[in-house]
Amino acid sequence: MNNFIQFGEKVAGYDIPVLNEREIRASAGILFLATYTSLMFILFDGNFIPIKYVITIFLADLLIRVLINPRFSPSLIIGRLMVRKQTPEYVGAPQKRFAWSIGIVLSATMFYFFLIENAYSPITGSICLVCLLFLFFEAAFGICLGCLAYPLFFRNKVQHCPGEVCDTNSRQAIQKISATQLAVLALFIAYLFLAPRFLNEQFSKPPHDLFKSSKSR
Repeated sequence: MNNFIQFGEKVAGYDIPVLNEREIRASAGILFLATYTSLMFILFDGNFIPIKYVITIFLADLLIRVLINPRFSPSLIIGRLMVRKQTPEYVGAPQKRFAWSIGIVLSATMFYFFLIENAYSPITGSICLVCLLFLFFEAAFGICLGCLAYPLFFRNKVQHCPGEVCDTNSRQAIQKISATQLAVLALFIAYLFLAPRFLNEQFSKPPHDLFKSSKSR
């Protein structure tokens, strides 16, 4: 029973329970895709049915993680299957539990509004955007935004962060950003703002069938 209900795994060399960050990022990507797709149904079709299913699954998944065991979370199981051939990257379980508890609060609020009240508002829209932001940062960058707030509520030192960002104060040479790289980034951002002004007319032209002869057009 103790092995069934627990949070985190005991791994040799780690003094606290840990989780596999690779599985977590894979799971976040899956949940992000499901949430984003359901929001597209709302925006383009006014269809709220997919988001109701996603919220129900999202909340149940997080409750299993926090209250029972992350090993039995459906999305984490899928994530484990997807990355099972990759070397695990261990992260501390305590801060993840805190972050997922925030997710429970957000998804439970969405469940109340969408499933019980059957209503939407700027509140539900804002919470959806926050959830998407959390999931995207986790999946794309390996940054747990909820974990960043952990030290504000707990005195325990955060251990074993993704990429060891909580332990490493100095960056390696490959991580440093040069002035040239910053200049390239600035030019690219300028291009993003200027491109619509100079290229909008060309981009606005509807495309034609490549295999349709010019005479029939």
